[in-house]
Amino acid sequence: MMRIYLPRDATTLALGGEALAAAIQAEAAKRGVAVTLIRNGSRGLFWLEPLVEIETPQGRLGFGPTQVEDVPGLFGPDLARHPKALGLVDQIPFLARQTRLTFARCGLTDPLSLADYEAHGGFKGLARAREIGPAAVCAQITASGLRGRGGAGFPTGVKLETVRKAEADHKYIVCNADEGDSGTFADRLLIEADPFCLIEGMAIAGQAVGAARGYVYLRSEYPQAIETLRAAIALAERAGQLPGFSLEVRVGAGAYVCGEETALLDSLEGKRGMVRAKPPIPALHGLFGRPTVVNNVLSLATLPFIMAEGAEAYASFGTGRSRGTMPVQLAGNVRHGGLFETAFGITLGELVEEIGGGTASGRALRAVQAGGPLGAYFAPHQFGTVYDYEAFAAQGGLIGHGGLVLFDDRVNMARMARFAMAFCAHESCGKCTPCRLGSIRGAEVLDKIIRGERRAENAALLEDLCETMKFGSLCALGGFTPYPVMSALKLFPEDFGLTPHAAALA
Repeated sequence: MMRIYLPRDATTLALGGEALAAAIQAEAAKRGVAVTLIRNGSRGLFWLEPLVEIETPQGRLGFGPTQVEDVPGLFGPDLARHPKALGLVDQIPFLARQTRLTFARCGLTDPLSLADYEAHGGFKGLARAREIGPAAVCAQITASGLRGRGGAGFPTGVKLETVRKAEADHKYIVCNADEGDSGTFADRLLIEADPFCLIEGMAIAGQAVGAARGYVYLRSEYPQAIETLRAAIALAERAGQLPGFSLEVRVGAGAYVCGEETALLDSLEGKRGMVRAKPPIPALHGLFGRPTVVNNVLSLATLPFIMAEGAEAYASFGTGRSRGTMPVQLAGNVRHGGLFETAFGITLGELVEEIGGGTASGRALRAVQAGGPLGAYFAPHQFGTVYDYEAFAAQGGLIGHGGLVLFDDRVNMARMARFAMAFCAHESCGKCTPCRLGSIRGAEVLDKIIRGERRAENAALLEDLCETMKFGSLCALGGFTPYPVMSALKLFPEDFGLTPHAAALA
């Protein structure tokens, strides 16, 4: 029996995956070859998608990017001579160099096979969590050093312990899967490739704090992820893997501000997604006024590894206060776009130049935006920056959700700064003045600078406005918009018609 793997994730579907699957089945029938076609998740090597894998005694051979016309050769006598042959998939440098902990099963297993999941270590972490009890679970997660992977970097164990100690008739686990940052796709990839990992992680969190119900808030732009996760939840519940814990997927309309935890909670409650003032914090007064754990997909999906292998095993990766691994997402004008899970401590330059391969255009790499549309820009002279929370903060930047978007030397950074302000104005919930009005005024000031009107004076005004937004906004939408604006102004003053000296004074 010939075993062939072809992803059914959004990337492969967009690239003609269904037509390719049909062609494989048709070619097998034509040749009288018995084939089992397994629709796995993506490995995250997007420049090679659709990536077809054929199981052999030596391991899985990869072929990609594969088109319908390449299918007959997959049944030929010498697969190594196939024009799209990549060799053993595990030995592809982009994959071989990774440290895969959270994403270890992605691309290996059938996303909707409980047997496959358990055969690869699934539910070991949940079993241990039930064995050692809530207080010990929280202690393990705290000792692991895991910090929120959604952007804020807040210690996950502290949040769980706060909810565990809170007294209430109900507690909730809420997974923030509202992945709205441009250039990020880790949440989607994990849900489509290994949904049981997220389910197990949420059940562990529920066990840790005494919550009997969980919600996954998923954006409507991810139909494959929604379908896969709902099917996986039903399978897990029918198999009795979630006793005393129920899960439900709620679909959001795609408002960027609903990625902020309190706006997300309002949306879950059926209200317009608007940011709540803090205190009280969601850990004490969250969903329906009850203590609530709100964490990102990546944070919750890391809990199974920590509980199965132990806090020390996870904390052994990383550097300083940045422990464990981060799934870095390489996008934009990049030669090797995809997901690269690595321990903290690698440099930004290694990620974008060695791993990413530089620009897809072959032109000079001019800037990298880290942490989504509200993340700071980094110039080539900063590529020695270590990839961790503290090192990025020291450079005025953010790790955020792990996205890195590359730009070549044709980018106009003044227009990118204006885009940040316009994006904030479009996505603002409108509750606080610095965000609601500051972003509009910011776009207007940048328009004047771009037109050449009193550039130095307007640059100074722009910096003052950014200070007000940064420290006066209710949430990170308005508070982080100054990061791309000011980094672009300081690092690339020539695009604003300013001298380096004038930009430094701004």
